[in-house]
Amino acid sequence: MTAALNWGILATGHIARTFARDLIDAGFTITAAGSRSPGAAEAFAAEFGIPRSHGSYEQLVADPEVDVVYVATPHPFHVETALLAIDAGKHVLIEKPLTVTRADAQRIADRAAERGVVAMEAMWTRFLPHMVHLRGLLAAGAIGEVRTVIADHTQALPTDPEHRLQNPALGGGALLDLGIYPVSFAVDVLGLPTSILAHAAMTPTGVDRQTAMIFGYDDGRQAVLQCALDTAGSNRAVVLGTEGAIELDRVWYTPTVLTRYDRAWNVVERFDEPVATRGMHFQAAELERRVAGEPPASLPIEESVAIMGVLDEVRGLIGLRYPGE
Repeated sequence: MTAALNWGILATGHIARTFARDLIDAGFTITAAGSRSPGAAEAFAAEFGIPRSHGSYEQLVADPEVDVVYVATPHPFHVETALLAIDAGKHVLIEKPLTVTRADAQRIADRAAERGVVAMEAMWTRFLPHMVHLRGLLAAGAIGEVRTVIADHTQALPTDPEHRLQNPALGGGALLDLGIYPVSFAVDVLGLPTSILAHAAMTPTGVDRQTAMIFGYDDGRQAVLQCALDTAGSNRAVVLGTEGAIELDRVWYTPTVLTRYDRAWNVVERFDEPVATRGMHFQAAELERRVAGEPPASLPIEESVAIMGVLDEVRGLIGLRYPGE
């Protein structure tokens, strides 16, 4: 893969490490890393052989050798760090969820348009090979009329009250960290819902530990979605149609096997394209294509903004509020 842009990594936590490793393995160029801690930036740069490190986000986005900034801060800080990079004239790939609210997501989209740069949500699952194949099958009518999407993202994650996932000030809870995956998937397949039902159970710290959602559509289609942060589940997904079904094996939102069935659930096709890495470089390639002038293959920024609106509505239904709201 030939990389056209120089990447800067903003924040140096776990997800940034995963992303950097995939980019390097795929032949992309990471020019600089930035952290609020000079020591953390230096250590990250040394770990991945990155030429320069910056001890502040401001220094990173001001680096003239950086073309695009990957924003890897916790999501309550996405809007301020993304706008910082956009105002410096950088393209941005922003970890999912794009922000905490639709209003903040719209701010990013508007500012990127004003500055003439590309802003994209890092929903890496959308660009994995099996997802690209899925969209092709659905577009070709391979399972007839699509009627139902069923997907879950359920994990057994830390329950320590001090952990980020349990902390309302850090956007904690299952919905924004885990539920964004099945919600984005349902919107990808079915579009935006016209009605939403949701129910949640909360943690002692006031965030959702599990949330179930049903999306309704005017033509009768449905999505049944679930997320949880204290119970590990099957993490499979299925799309049901009038002439068959498509099932995504565990873990559906990572590189996995896709199986297509006919109406009697006989196997018609198995799609298994191995990915040597976690697969986070596919989204980087998508952003570089957009910068080169190609239209979005999936998930334009306007759709990411609309998905944040869906999450806002779910939060309203389950009573999930964050500080300042």
